[in-house]
Amino acid sequence: VQLQASGGGLVQTGGSLRLSCAASGRSFSSYAMGWFRQAPGKEREFVASIGWRDCGTYYADSVKGRFTISRDNAKKTVYLQMNSLNLEDTAIYYCASPTRAVTSPQAMAANPRPYMYWGQGTLVTVSS
Repeated sequence: VQLQASGGGLVQTGGSLRLSCAASGRSFSSYAMGWFRQAPGKEREFVASIGWRDCGTYYADSVKGRFTISRDNAKKTVYLQMNSLNLEDTAIYYCASPTRAVTSPQAMAANPRPYMYWGQGTLVTVSS
């Protein structure tokens, strides 16, 4: 499984970015997908997840109401629309796919890190 993330960049507080993650290597629509992030000096944390066939979404409290995760199964791509960005959103953002059969967004959020395929990450920097 290969995951290619893109869309990061430098943005001012209050701005927006849209991240994309293209997947290959297996049936994309059969698995939940997720976005995680890691800020300097901090552990990787969950951001958002989406169930297979777009059946439900789940968000970390810190991004709820500002971020939207979506997927296009035909394009094998998952997106993260990020609005109202603030300084605390600065991090490397990783898309993830489970190595085992995980289909719900809640289970994806709780899936142990060793049981994930990870993309290479895309840097999001929010400046004041």
